[in-house]
Amino acid sequence: MQGFVYQSAPSRVVFGAGVLAQLPDEVMRLGARRALVLTTPERRGLGERVARLLGERAAGVYAQAVMHVPIDVARAAREEATRLGADCYVAVGGGSTIGLGKAIALESAQPIIAVPTTYAGSEVTPIYGLTEGRLKKTGRDARVLPRTVLYDPELTLTLPVDISAASGMNAMAHAVEALYAQDANPVISLMAEESIRALAQALPDVVRHPDNITARGQALYGAWLAGVCLGHVGMALHHKICHTLGGTFNLPHAQAHAVMLPHTAHYNHAAAPLALQRVARALGGEQASDAGPLLHRLNQTLGIPAGLSAIGMPEAGLEEAATLACANPYDNPAPVERAPILALLERAWRGEAPA
Repeated sequence: MQGFVYQSAPSRVVFGAGVLAQLPDEVMRLGARRALVLTTPERRGLGERVARLLGERAAGVYAQAVMHVPIDVARAAREEATRLGADCYVAVGGGSTIGLGKAIALESAQPIIAVPTTYAGSEVTPIYGLTEGRLKKTGRDARVLPRTVLYDPELTLTLPVDISAASGMNAMAHAVEALYAQDANPVISLMAEESIRALAQALPDVVRHPDNITARGQALYGAWLAGVCLGHVGMALHHKICHTLGGTFNLPHAQAHAVMLPHTAHYNHAAAPLALQRVARALGGEQASDAGPLLHRLNQTLGIPAGLSAIGMPEAGLEEAATLACANPYDNPAPVERAPILALLERAWRGEAPA
């Protein structure tokens, strides 16, 4: 029998169509008086709707969240929160918005309520990320874990199909790497395999029928499980590469994860055969070596951009990306060596199948 340690992270999850209406009660449950609503410039309208729902408990709307949480954006948000006297943060949106909430909570230790509108998964993790000087650094701190998460599938109905697909594959990456994490355990592995299965079944339906609330709900369920995986065990090569691509080259977060996942999974299939066999099984395959190709095929079904070149990665940057990905590498089943990592990046840049 394999020994393991499982540490549960304390958070409250409210899941179901229409649960956004319960937000005022959840703010009261935390004993908060002034909740600052955080969102991106593109989702300001939704942020203002949430503020109206909160009524007198709304401190205002701060709609300046951007990808990868640049340090100057985080500092400006902290100053605005202090000016408005906020004692709680309602992060409405995807990973960028929830990441901004975490950047504020990292210093204030005030509670976050997350209302995800994508499948990012950040809402159930104590992991934060900040970008400074073209380098994205991540860390773990219990202060940044949202106290409450409201999962309302109705809020994902307006999420464009292409972003839905990429965001869902981003979530799947958390579950895939959880299966071969150095500190993997049976509880999280069960969640990871179920997450991959749920997302693989739901996302094609979301793409074909964007207004299908059942498919949207299943995708959100899979994303929740993936986020739990991300928050409880360490990540590996895939996340290191994607942090490099996002922080240094400013590639879109979800799309970079989606493009890279087939390649990083295949890179590890021989070193972690049991884990990748579970990935393959959740995708309808049998052998560990099936996982990467099946993920690549799923990307094609979902209309994910074929390669890094299609999402803005300069070919001239591949050498630097390989070097950075191998610097201070995360724990990974297969050795992290520059030459094979560069070859992997080159295949991903061209949009080829994993090999």
